[in-house]
Formats: sequence, C-alpha cells, structure tokens
Amino acid sequence: MIRRVITSALWLTSLLFGCISHAQEHVVLQLKWIHQFQFAGYYMAKEKGFYEQAGLDVTILPADPNNPDTQFKVLAGQAHFGITHSGILQARMQGKPLVALAAVLQSSPYCWMVKENSNIYTPADFTNKRISYLGKAENAELIIMLQQAGINVAQLPLYSGLYPLRDFQNGLFDALQVYVTNEPFLMRQAGIATRQICPKQYGINVYSDILFTSENVIEQKPQMVEKFRQASLKGWRYAMLNMNESIDVIRSKYNPDKTKTQLAYEADAMRPFIAQAGIPIGSMSEIRWQWIAQLYNYEPHKYQHELDKFVYHPKVNEEPYPWSWMLIAASLLTVLCIPLYLHLIFSRQQQYRILQATQERKKEVE
Repeated sequence: MIRRVITSALWLTSLLFGCISHAQEHVVLQLKWIHQFQFAGYYMAKEKGFYEQAGLDVTILPADPNNPDTQFKVLAGQAHFGITHSGILQARMQGKPLVALAAVLQSSPYCWMVKENSNIYTPADFTNKRISYLGKAENAELIIMLQQAGINVAQLPLYSGLYPLRDFQNGLFDALQVYVTNEPFLMRQAGIATRQICPKQYGINVYSDILFTSENVIEQKPQMVEKFRQASLKGWRYAMLNMNESIDVIRSKYNPDKTKTQLAYEADAMRPFIAQAGIPIGSMSEIRWQWIAQLYNYEPHKYQHELDKFVYHPKVNEEPYPWSWMLIAASLLTVLCIPLYLHLIFSRQQQYRILQATQERKKEVE
C-alpha cells in the first residue's frame, strides 16, 4: 500500500512538471538586422534558460536586410517585440501606438566613416564633401551632428549607388554612414584604414537598439511583457560578462558565417555604447527622451503629451511565473503525502492493537 501511494505521488509530480514544461507562452522577437553580436543579450537569455524560467518560449527572427522594418511587424501582430532606433519617437508622435521598453545602447552606433588619409577629422570638415545617402528617421543624429557644426547638409553632394562599400573603397565619395560593428571591420579586412566620426563624440547621445512593443500587447499581456523585458536584460548582463561564450553561441546556433574574429570585433565595438558608468543596461528616462525630441526639433506640445505613454512603466510586480508553479507543485505533494502519513499512523496503531491482543491471549493461556 505504501509503495502504491509513493508511486502515485511520483507519477502525478512528473505529470505536473511535464505540463509546466509545455505551458510556455510563445513569444516572437523581431530583430532589426541579421544575427550578430548586436543582439547577443537576447540569444543568451534563451541559451541560459532565462526566458524558459519566465515561462516564455521565444522565437528570435532575423530581419530581411532589404526591408528591416520592425515597427510594422510589431504593429501588424507578426511579432510581439522588436528592436529599433530612436526614430521610434517620431513614429509615436505620428500616431503609431509603439512603446519603448528598454534602450540597450545609450549612444548611437551610427557614425560617418572616412579613410585614414582623408582630411575629414571633425563634422566641420564636411563642407563640399560627398556623403552617402541618409535615412532621416533611422540616423537623424548624423545629420544633426553636421548641422550643429554649421554644415548645410542640403548642399552636400550625395552618393546613391548600389555598391557603397566598393565605391567608398574606390574613392567615389568621401564619407559613408556606418554601424560601428559592421562596415569598419569589412574595410579593415580589405586593408583599408579608416576612422569614424560619431555623434557620441560631440555630445549627441541618443538611445539606440531600443526594445519595443505595442500598446495592444501591453494591454493584453502585461505580465508577459514585463517577464520578457526582465529576462532580456538579464541576458544582456550575462552576455557582456561572458563575451567569449556569447560569441560561441552565435557562431554555433545563429550565424556560422560570422568568424570569431568578426564577432569579437563587434563585441569590442559595442561595449562602450552599452556599458556606461552608473547606468544599468537598458535604462531610459523621460527626461532624456524629452531632450532627444528637442534635438530632433519635434513640436513640444506633441512629445510632452506622448512621452508618458511612450516610455514603458511596469504594471505588474508579481513573482515570476515558474515560482507560482513550484508553489502549486509543493502544495500538491503535500496533499498527496497526507494519505500516506495517515496510512502510516493507522498501520502502526493497528499493529499495536494486534500486538496487545496477542500478548493478552498468551497471558490467558498461561
């Protein structure tokens, strides 16, 4: 009987935890580019089980380089979360219900790349220089940096060819907009010495690589949003403390075409944009967003009205999902053990009565 009760308890326990493992909530994260170290924190959150511990089954999708519009995919319900640039604030003011959850990069990684033998050293040196075509929403800070140096960007000749890296290498234009982890490395591999002129160097510190979602997702699943955000930031903290392991994971599971040297370059290039003294990874503030809005010359009455809804404020402070299941499991085990405990007590009492009766009969016989 005891063995049967124990077996039943173990079976029900395994069934319970089996159900828990299959109760993961499916979540989709849409990246803004192909798999690379730029997204290491999300990979490590999945690899180290941080998402799983939060009750989440996360699918991480790379972007289509020809159409890396993550905002549309989140608004259209094709993904729950996305990664984007500081132009998300402009989209918000245009009526798109987007919400910024965390800023992984505290400064913009978009820079101008010029050749080492160029006579361009500061933004003021861009006068009459030919530059690559600029997208105003994604990297408006590059234009602002030139404007603050007194450059009339509208009068600069633009390059708009199909092969920017090759044509830059061949000297067909002077300055190429780049993401610090990518094009500079390719030029180094090609033996072309370059340097970067970045907004961060001139005090233009706008957020970038922003984790975001939609108002609709937050309204429907506030707990899921907070759990995903916390697990992602935990993944980023782990990735920055364990870069070599992160690089190995990216190469083995996400992008084997990236060499270890290339990913190491990306990691080193990203570090100063992510890790800044006294600022936890992912931190944002409404005051900083207000400054960014002023920098972009947005209308004050518009951004002041939108900022409260645009910057994420956690709505739940509950214990993570797995702990509630563990409590349920512990309660169930307790309930299952009660019959066993009672059975043991009654068995001992019955054995005691039988022993007493036997002894009394012996006395009577004697």
